[in-house]
Amino acid sequence: MATIAFSTPPRPTRIAFPFKVFLPLSLPSIVLLLFFAAPMGLMLGLSFQDQETGTFTLASYGRFFSDELVLAGLGRTVVMSGLVATCVTILAYPLAYYLARSTSRWRTLVFALAIAPELAGVVLRTYGWLVILEDRGFINSALVWTGLISEPLPLSKNLFGVVVGLTHVILPFGVLSLLTSLQGINPNLEKSAQILGASRLAVIRYIVLPLSVPGIVSSLLIAFTMAASAYATPALLGGAAFKVMATMVYEQVLFYIDWSFAAVMANVLLAMMLISAFVGSRLESRLQQKLHL
Repeated sequence: MATIAFSTPPRPTRIAFPFKVFLPLSLPSIVLLLFFAAPMGLMLGLSFQDQETGTFTLASYGRFFSDELVLAGLGRTVVMSGLVATCVTILAYPLAYYLARSTSRWRTLVFALAIAPELAGVVLRTYGWLVILEDRGFINSALVWTGLISEPLPLSKNLFGVVVGLTHVILPFGVLSLLTSLQGINPNLEKSAQILGASRLAVIRYIVLPLSVPGIVSSLLIAFTMAASAYATPALLGGAAFKVMATMVYEQVLFYIDWSFAAVMANVLLAMMLISAFVGSRLESRLQQKLHL
């Protein structure tokens, strides 16, 4: 006699949460939460707090956007950071391209010289530029001694001196950012274009530059954010009259002891960096889409 076996549908298996996968991320997440997210949250809350009564207020933000000196400092910070980012990227690109394509024995020496500024402190490098650019510095003394000028040129205590100093400080980061992007470009593409009759300039313009757009945008963003948050170089090379957001935050905390207003300045500076990063990422994606089309 035949028996009929009834099959029961299989029970749905439970999907176990992969704790082991996220376990290595737990310690970095805790560190970022304690030493970055929590202080940023406290600073954000401090910006809405009255300095005397401790109550919630928007007076500090209203003061920020109505103070002409503070807005001038914000504009000066944007101009300074934009100039530094442009100078760093322009100067770093040919150096990074040489390091990415060269097989010469001098490549190691050039790479060492490119990152050598990072071996010294920011203050030390800034004082070095101060000795070179000040009124009685090397450049002005040499020009006066040769008779080319009669009075020292204003090379320091202004925007020019700060841009020169920050470009020197941030240049290694631009080189490393562009070097990573250029090393990802297949050299055979350039060789094939030259075999087909393209000149070296045409290869750089139509192949290397479009393919290195991510590195260019990354270099611009890194240089812009580092310049906007720099304090030592603008304070030393810019002088007391050259006010940027970083030096103004320092003054509010140390001299005026107005932590609420300093928190507002820091939040606005952070927002400016985030906006620049968002605009840069959107620009990069659009350029890549256009190039792929």
